[in-house]
Amino acid sequence: KRAAPPTESRSMTESTFLILLSVADAPLHGYGIMKRVQRLSSGRVRLSTGTLYGALKRLLDDRWIEPVIRRADSAKETTRTRREYRLSDRGRTMLSAETLRLRSLVEAAAAPEFQAALEMSR
Repeated sequence: KRAAPPTESRSMTESTFLILLSVADAPLHGYGIMKRVQRLSSGRVRLSTGTLYGALKRLLDDRWIEPVIRRADSAKETTRTRREYRLSDRGRTMLSAETLRLRSLVEAAAAPEFQAALEMSR
C-alpha cells in the first residue's frame, strides 16, 4: 500500500522528510543518503539498507525523486554505473509544503503562553 502524500491533515514521516532534504541540493547515492540523514538528525535517525531502498522505491514511484545514472569515477571501474537520486519538481513542492507546516508548528509552540509549560518539561 502506498502512503498518501502529505496534506494539511496528514504529515510526512520524519524519514521521508530527511531523505528528501538529503537530495535537495545535489544528487546522492544510497550510502550518501544514509549518512546525510544520520547527520541531519544528529544521529537520531539511522536508516537500514532495506528501509532506505524501500523508501527510495516509493519516492520514485510517487515521482518525488528522480534517478541519476553516473559512470563510476574510478579508472578500475569504467563499466560500472552508480545510481544517484535527486529531488524532482514534485518532490521539491512536497518538501517545501512540509517545511512550511513544520515551521508553523514550531512558531505555535514558541508562543509566549506555552513557554512556562515548555520550561517545566526540561
